[in-house]
Amino acid sequence: MIAAQLRFARHSLIEPAMVEGEFAMRSMMIAAALIGLPAPLFAQAAPDVVQPPAATAAGEGVLKLKSANDFDTTVARIKADVAAKGVMHFATIDQQKLADGAGIKLRRSTLILFGNPPLGIQFLTANPLAGLDWPVRMLVSEDADGTVTIAWNDFGWIAKRYGIKNRDAQFKMATEVAGSVAQAGAKR
Repeated sequence: MIAAQLRFARHSLIEPAMVEGEFAMRSMMIAAALIGLPAPLFAQAAPDVVQPPAATAAGEGVLKLKSANDFDTTVARIKADVAAKGVMHFATIDQQKLADGAGIKLRRSTLILFGNPPLGIQFLTANPLAGLDWPVRMLVSEDADGTVTIAWNDFGWIAKRYGIKNRDAQFKMATEVAGSVAQAGAKR
């Protein structure tokens, strides 16, 4: 019986409400540990967190800025501005290179991940799912005509997406920093 419940729990981590009772929750926690997932992934959200709608419109919450620079200069300026601000640079992912390795054609596209842990982690303390949008992800892409665009998530949208209502000052600061980084990449 326990093995059957563990099998069920392993397949229902995303929707724990399907399993009722304390025993079932303990079974799910054991199953999570056995497959290497931390238990908080399926723990109930804090009472002050409102669950967001299941889906959003395509492109909703995405801010875009056309760059006056070529692709390489835009990427370099974003990275330089992140460093100049003392913000942590986590990774730069050349998505075109990944596509080439998979035998797929893709225009130039680079994802830059950066953030300030003392600021960004506050979003996760309000709602752990905000970790899906932190650190900051800034995408630099090039259209067929050579137009370079910088795109990133709007922090107001992130707050709404995760129902975070108690971090207004932090979201304002993150909005200003991301906008400033994008501007640095876009201007000549």
